[in-house]
Amino acid sequence: MESRKLGKTGLELPILSFGASSMGAEFRSIDINEAITCVSTAIECGMNFIDTSPYYGRGMSEVLLGVALQDVPRDDYILGTKLGRYDASHFDFSAKRVEESVDVSLHRMRTDYLDIVLCHDIEYVGLRQIVEETIPALRKIQQAGKVRHVGISGYPMKIFNYVLDNTEIDLMLSYNNYHLQNRKMESIIPRLKERGVGIMNAAPFCARLLTNAPLPSWHKSNQKTREAARAAAAVCEEYGVDIAQLAVQFAILNPDITTCVTGSANPGRVRQWAEWANVPINHELLAKVEALFAPVMGEVHIEGRPENN
Repeated sequence: MESRKLGKTGLELPILSFGASSMGAEFRSIDINEAITCVSTAIECGMNFIDTSPYYGRGMSEVLLGVALQDVPRDDYILGTKLGRYDASHFDFSAKRVEESVDVSLHRMRTDYLDIVLCHDIEYVGLRQIVEETIPALRKIQQAGKVRHVGISGYPMKIFNYVLDNTEIDLMLSYNNYHLQNRKMESIIPRLKERGVGIMNAAPFCARLLTNAPLPSWHKSNQKTREAARAAAAVCEEYGVDIAQLAVQFAILNPDITTCVTGSANPGRVRQWAEWANVPINHELLAKVEALFAPVMGEVHIEGRPENN
């Protein structure tokens, strides 16, 4: 698996990384043994950056990672988690909870340090607190050696610009903002590169929009976007390509984006993604799919507080 440097952190991440949200049964019921096997499969395939959060399964993802990684040498993987979001509407970015959350995550995952900690979905709270309380608290923990690199994650581009305007971060992660139907993330890449901030992408399939699987009931895309996605999938089928394959290949195409995080509790699916990542993208097919998505390119939705969008 090809790797790229992550800003000024000194880390190198694989271009495709393993997201452990599925290990928390966030999207469907899972087989725990299969979920645990996904971790060794991902590492074996070179997807050795593992991203999770206490929010995923309300702790379940971190606990299962602790089991899956207990016999894996710590130098064989790069581990990232998040803090601040603990349930659908439970957020706590206070300095006290920052310290507690890091310690709990370390305990669950049976490690004495975290390579990356991100403030999770900060668009749901006042951004001033993130800048004035949360990140400074994380910096103290970083100085103590429990955390190596500190950053933020979320959906609206406005949150990243606000934080960049008001403080220093080591890295960032945005989801659903760099894929076949939406490239909003491109707007902040120049600022991030200038500051040496590591850039991470997540969710290449846009919650199944860019797959042949049925959309979940909670999906927020509009009807025109859904119709464009179905048309794109049909064109891919004409070329003998699964639209999900094209989605993976596109999501790792931009050399300015260090990695794309995606996850599954199915080890066969993880292995398939790694194989797709090593196949050159069909640019003729990509151009046809881009033309189909052109009328709805960049269609997004409100997430979190309206003022943060």
